[in-house]
Amino acid sequence: MIDSILADAVLLIHFGFILFVVAGGFLLLHRRGWVWVHAPAVCWAVVIEFTNGVCPLTPLENWLRARAGEAAYRTGFVERYLVGLVYPEGLTRGAQILLGGLVIAVNLAIYVWVLSVRRRKAEGSGGR
Repeated sequence: MIDSILADAVLLIHFGFILFVVAGGFLLLHRRGWVWVHAPAVCWAVVIEFTNGVCPLTPLENWLRARAGEAAYRTGFVERYLVGLVYPEGLTRGAQILLGGLVIAVNLAIYVWVLSVRRRKAEGSGGR
C-alpha cells in the first residue's frame, strides 16, 4: 500500500515538474531568483526530450508500482487524469523533438514577456 502511495506521489511530482518547466517562467515576475531553478529545469527537460532520454522519476515510479504488485494502473484520480499527460501513448521520436521545441519556444516567449514587464515597471518607477 505504501509503495502504491509513493508511486502516486512520484507521478504527482513528475507532473508538477512538467508544469514548472512549461509555466515556471512566470515566477520571474515575482522574484528574479527563480531563473536559477527554472532555467536548469527547462534545460533538463529539453535534453531528455531531444536525446530520447528517460527522466529518473519514471523508473522510480515503475519500481514502486512493481513493489506494490501493480501490473497496470488502477482507475483513480492520479491514473485517470495524469498518467496520460505524463506518459502519452504512441509518443514518437518526432513528437518528442516537437515537445522539446515547444518547451523552448514557450519559455522564450514567457522570458521575453517577463523581461518586458519588468522593464516597463522599472521605467515607470524612474529606473529604480
